[in-house]
Amino acid sequence: MRTRIEFISRIIGAVVLASALAIIGVQLAAMLDLDPLRYGIAFGVGGGVLGAVLGFLFTPYLTVRPIGAVRQSLSAMPLERLVAMMIGIFIGLIAGALFAIPLSQLPSPFKEILPLATALGFCYLGAVLMMHRYRDLREFAGGLRVGRNAEKALPAPEEKVDENVILLDTSVIIDGRILDIGRTGFIRHTLLVPNFVLKELQHIADSADSLRRNRGRRGLDILSMLQNESPVPVRITDMDAPQTRDVDSKLVVLARRLTCPIMTNDYNLNKVAELQGITVLNINDLANAVKASLLPGEELKVTIIQEGKEYGQGVGYLDDGTMVVVEDGQRVMNRTENVVVTKVLQTTAGRMIFAKL
Repeated sequence: MRTRIEFISRIIGAVVLASALAIIGVQLAAMLDLDPLRYGIAFGVGGGVLGAVLGFLFTPYLTVRPIGAVRQSLSAMPLERLVAMMIGIFIGLIAGALFAIPLSQLPSPFKEILPLATALGFCYLGAVLMMHRYRDLREFAGGLRVGRNAEKALPAPEEKVDENVILLDTSVIIDGRILDIGRTGFIRHTLLVPNFVLKELQHIADSADSLRRNRGRRGLDILSMLQNESPVPVRITDMDAPQTRDVDSKLVVLARRLTCPIMTNDYNLNKVAELQGITVLNINDLANAVKASLLPGEELKVTIIQEGKEYGQGVGYLDDGTMVVVEDGQRVMNRTENVVVTKVLQTTAGRMIFAKL
């Protein structure tokens, strides 16, 4: 779809720029008092060819791609920052309109240039200031509302905005099982996604490697479905730990600041967070915990699909992915057999069942 849009933009850019440069070429020949039949046509054709080539090559870089980048940035921006940016632009337009009145009295060409430049400058300044200080504005508005209603009601206890939240890291979003868990209703806390995690997802989605790119796009799709389809509240936050660089360290600092757990599938982040006394919710541990328990002596049915490491062993898998190692199973390869459980081994990577025919 994107390639088709870029191709259409190249064609349109080539036609428009070719026409413009052809007209300029003809007018240039007339200004130089050259023969219109010879030089006018030559200048017009040359300008048209040059315009077509330049338009076809560079139009997407000036139109489609910048617009796509802006759209992607706006779609990833939290709603509160987006509203603050719009308010800042509106205030900048008002300030620009006020300054345009005296500036329009200046001599030409200043009266044509300065009002527009001033309006653009005020819009940019207003948007930047509001996006960086929107928290102060929200607290100020909340203070006014509380002050106005103080005489009408008893003061309510201060709400802890960041209470009962769970921080999500990149790995657990890309994994996708958090969406299914959220739909079951077992999670009651707000899922908090910091902006630096969202930026890491975008960086992965823009990767040149197709595998990483697909994983990043899957993570963005999962996050979108979490916000729209899951009953669990999901919030994007601008909270950051600027003193650290990598995402894992930022999550640990933020979890300590908010006194909240981290949900992750990352082994290294799991260990680092536990060493610092932070509660870690690992979906792999949850998946292992909810698997049906099997005791030695129980029977089960499994299909032997490959050879084991030891001589004569066969390996099969249960529906939940649990590996079953069957003694003397090599002689019944590619067959479904009833086996008896002899031992169940639980490891950090999952559960392994040993059985015999």
